[in-house]
Amino acid sequence: MRYTADRKPQTRQRLLDHAARALHAQGAHRLGVAAIMREAGLTHGGFYAHFASRDALLAAAIERMFEQARDYWREAFAGQTPAQALRTCIDRYLSPEHRDGGRLGGCPLPPLAADLPQLPEAARAAYEAGAQRMHEGLRALIAAHRPGDDAERQALSVRAELVGALLLARAQAERERSDALLAASREALRARLGLD
Repeated sequence: MRYTADRKPQTRQRLLDHAARALHAQGAHRLGVAAIMREAGLTHGGFYAHFASRDALLAAAIERMFEQARDYWREAFAGQTPAQALRTCIDRYLSPEHRDGGRLGGCPLPPLAADLPQLPEAARAAYEAGAQRMHEGLRALIAAHRPGDDAERQALSVRAELVGALLLARAQAERERSDALLAASREALRARLGLD
């Protein structure tokens, strides 16, 4: 059977998409090559045609998670002013849908942060590069919205509150308390950034 030239890159992309979903759902330490190959409809033996090792898959899947997040936010911010984009960011990030694992599980920062110190160097580097790009995007929005502010410092603080509030909301056993936590954080961040 003859395959087209783009089959291998398409298969690799499919594997990365499955791995990214698994990372969101189960974390890095439970990422299994055999399960990813099975979900993609491939045999375990074909894995090495795409990746040199599980560690290589892990690093590439983390990069894919950040690409998916970037694409999501780029689409969400299309045509918006910096103020509108910041409000969209806060409202969507701290939404019940994101907490509950909406579109592809959401932001890569929360599900990977706890495992990061134990991950291989390439995976840590992929995470750090993706997190830095996210930070730079947030800093640019804040700088455009409030030119007189220290955008770097604000972006560090806003990112920490977004991720922390999401993690705590996910940890709440009672949905009502979780919803209240998300709402309080949304309101506080919007007020702090002058978005109300």
